[in-house]
Amino acid sequence: MESVIRGAAIYLVLLMALRLSGRRTVAQMTPFDLVLLLIIAETTQQALLGDDFSLINAALLIVVLFSLDIGLSYVKQWAPSLGRIIDGTPTVLISDGKPDLRAFARARISLEDVLTTARVEQGLERLDQIKSAVLEADGALSIIPQET
Repeated sequence: MESVIRGAAIYLVLLMALRLSGRRTVAQMTPFDLVLLLIIAETTQQALLGDDFSLINAALLIVVLFSLDIGLSYVKQWAPSLGRIIDGTPTVLISDGKPDLRAFARARISLEDVLTTARVEQGLERLDQIKSAVLEADGALSIIPQET
């Protein structure tokens, strides 16, 4: 029973930590992010298993974590407003070519990040070539070019 409680607690803590860290953390991993992820994985493993390294305990934890994930997906279907809280919603960063500085600050993303994505994905070189930019709920940036 202790393993089930540990698994559920760690799942919820990690879910909240990822949600609070921002969408760009999930979408763009730097070497620092990768090192942090490895440390978190090791710490999580120690917290989940405690002193019991048995195969049965590991299998139980896997079942608990997958069950929580499946259960959460059902909850999000049943209560879409809860899904928006858990997964987030898209954030419009640029609308009609005008940057929304408050949206940039809330999303903790820079105009340079958007311009880099526009350059790499769309071949756009200047802000005036961007009609809109949206930070999607999954952390991806969608760039819509101005019509020419």
